[in-house]
Amino acid sequence: MTQSPVGGASGVSRRPIQIGDRAARVLASELARHGGPKTGLLVGAAAGSATLAAAIDALLPDDRLTVVAGSLGGATALREHVERQGRWVTDRTRVVESHAEAEPADVVILAEPLSGSADEARAVLADLTKLVSPGGVLTVVVPATRLPSGAADEVERQAALYGVGSDLVLRNVPPVRVHRLRHTPAHHAAAHNLLPAFRPSSVPLTRGMNIDSNGVAAAGIALGLAVVAKAARPKSKLWLIPALAAAPVAAFFRDPQREVPEDAGSVVAASDGKVLGVERLHDKRFGDIEFLRIAVFLSVLDVHVNRAPVAGKVVDYFVEDGGYAAAMKPEAEHNVAAYTLLETAHGPVAVVQRTGLIARRIVQRAPVGSLLAKGERFGLIRFGSRTDVYLPADKATPAVAPGDRVVGGATVIANWL
Repeated sequence: MTQSPVGGASGVSRRPIQIGDRAARVLASELARHGGPKTGLLVGAAAGSATLAAAIDALLPDDRLTVVAGSLGGATALREHVERQGRWVTDRTRVVESHAEAEPADVVILAEPLSGSADEARAVLADLTKLVSPGGVLTVVVPATRLPSGAADEVERQAALYGVGSDLVLRNVPPVRVHRLRHTPAHHAAAHNLLPAFRPSSVPLTRGMNIDSNGVAAAGIALGLAVVAKAARPKSKLWLIPALAAAPVAAFFRDPQREVPEDAGSVVAASDGKVLGVERLHDKRFGDIEFLRIAVFLSVLDVHVNRAPVAGKVVDYFVEDGGYAAAMKPEAEHNVAAYTLLETAHGPVAVVQRTGLIARRIVQRAPVGSLLAKGERFGLIRFGSRTDVYLPADKATPAVAPGDRVVGGATVIANWL
């Protein structure tokens, strides 16, 4: 081919859709979280675009980035732009006219949103998939608003089969959805070279504190109820109840930044809370071996964002029905729970998100096949709950005891032998 898959003939949006700084950061997130050395391929970028800037920012000294021009003749402007970035960038960035000149890369990014028919989108994705190294990731973006187009449906279909992550970026004009696809399986060892993924739906309040998107939605609902109550009964003070509840509800979904221990031999807490139990047991759902289970109770005052205790690959996820006993009681063993099984260098590791007396909703955002860095956010439980971590008992020793307080993603709860 003599033209990149960015242009009207190949199914990419015929209307200009702006990719702002936030959306560009999400597009380049898989490149940025890879600790390197890595190779990246950016298809359809324009000189000076936010996506190109985000991809360049993600480069480390041993990385290499290939950029395919978005249109015929655009390579000249791209080369001039890259040269203006200085020697450090030009030594690591190569500009080509067509993706036919590019070699397979660990991370392939389509810089412009896909639209058009499903067949056109399927053809573009098929071409790009050939340029992804085994176990690598293809990142594509589609408009979040469903226009009369089959491209978004085709991307959604492939995401259901091969997706390892999806993010909705509302702060873009128009809003877009970014999908990460992995068409060939990755080895679990690759997770050790990753940093925790960037979540665009987590709204920053300060440099060290965010609010999860669930909290933004819950606070918005509370404020909406206050507006409705005020309009319905102007003289009543009932509107103050939902209005005053908005702040504490949002605070429940706080999502602080955490410093994850770099020691490869450590296992970190999957959540904030108090250690309920440290015990050895067998659980046939995770294998025939004996496990070390560390259970942590989360009160309504604790941070409820869950984090991966170790780096690994998600190989299974399932939910079991049950009751809603208080999470600190033994009966909580049979509560509704979500089970995420990780494949690691030390054997199977499971993280169990258990509901409690108040909690009725579990959120799990790590699809099967995705790689999680140690300390990476992968879900949350709404209101009081419990999180259990299962480790191979013959390969780990506990570092906490019942009654200890732990901080998710930061406190070491066990060490690998």
